Amino acid sequence: MTHAIHGPTGTVLLTGFGPFPGVAANATARLVPLLAQTAASAFPSHVFHHDVLDTTWGAAPGRAMALIARHRPSLALHFGVAASARGFRIERQAHNICRLSPDATGCLPSDARLSQDGPDLHPVSIDTAKIEARLKARGFPVSLSDDAGGYLCNAVLYHSLTATKAVAAACRSGFIHIPADLEGPPLSFPDALEGALEIVRACLEDRDAATIQYLAD
Repeated sequence: MTHAIHGPTGTVLLTGFGPFPGVAANATARLVPLLAQTAASAFPSHVFHHDVLDTTWGAAPGRAMALIARHRPSLALHFGVAASARGFRIERQAHNICRLSPDATGCLPSDARLSQDGPDLHPVSIDTAKIEARLKARGFPVSLSDDAGGYLCNAVLYHSLTATKAVAAACRSGFIHIPADLEGPPLSFPDALEGALEIVRACLEDRDAATIQYLAD
C-alpha cells in the first residue's frame, strides 16, 4: 500500500526496500517514510508518495513501474542499502543485467537480462554531480558510482528509468545507496535522513529551474 502526504503542486515518489538475504532489517524501510514526512514539511508545494518495495524479482521492478504510471511523478528517487557503501553512493546508470542471486523469497531471476529489447545502459536523469557537490559541501561522505550492481537495486533503477521516460521527458529518476548499518560512522541514521533531504532539495531545485526555462522558451 502506498502512502500520500499532500501538497498543492508537484509529485515526488520515494521508495526503499524490505529485507533480503543477509539484511534482516533494511534501513531504507525506516528511512523512506520519515524522509517523505520530513520532505513534505520542507517542500509543501509538492505531494510525496512513498513505498517500501518487496525485495523480490517478481514484484519490485514491476511495482516501481506501476507506481510511476499511477502517480506520474516529476521526480522518482529510490534508496537501497549496500554493504560496500561508505556514505551516500549516487548511482549514475543502470545496467540491463540480472545477477543470479536469490531474492527475499529464495527465488532467482528468470533471465540474465532485465529487458530483451531494452538498451544495455540507462543513464540516470538526476544531476549526480550537483548532488555530490551539495553533499560534500555539507560534510557528508559521498561518491558517484557507475555500477548499481546486478541485484534488485539495479533492476528497480533500470525499470524506473524506462517508466519515467515513457511518462514524460521532464520526469527524473535516480538511485542512492546507503550503508546497510546506520549506526555510524560513516553515517548515522540522523545523518542519512538529513543527507537524503538535501538530495531531494537539490533535485527539486533542478526541476523548478527546468520548468522555468521551459516556460521561458
